[in-house]
Amino acid sequence: MEEISWNDFEKVELRAGTILEVFDFPEARKPAYKVRVDFGEFGIRMSSAQITKHYTREELVGRQIVGVINFPKKQIGKFMSEFLVTGFADENGDIVLTALAGNVPNGSKLI
Repeated sequence: MEEISWNDFEKVELRAGTILEVFDFPEARKPAYKVRVDFGEFGIRMSSAQITKHYTREELVGRQIVGVINFPKKQIGKFMSEFLVTGFADENGDIVLTALAGNVPNGSKLI
């Protein structure tokens, strides 16, 4: 594992946001949703997330997540992803979202 400096870590914009809407993404190569997330002062952004194994669309709406908002946009098929949804792989390789222990203002930075 390569060590990074504190300055490197500070460059990563890990921000809290609230999921506003969730859409099916049948064009994705692996099962995924499209999520629309409110990052407060950083705006509303869209991304895809391969989280269909652990979450239904309905239970995701209103949930706070952690996203990296300063990566370049990424083309995924005909869809443009505007941030990276963070999570961890379970024992089967399926993604479990990074969880917050309580609610924080949208756009709050992980410190």
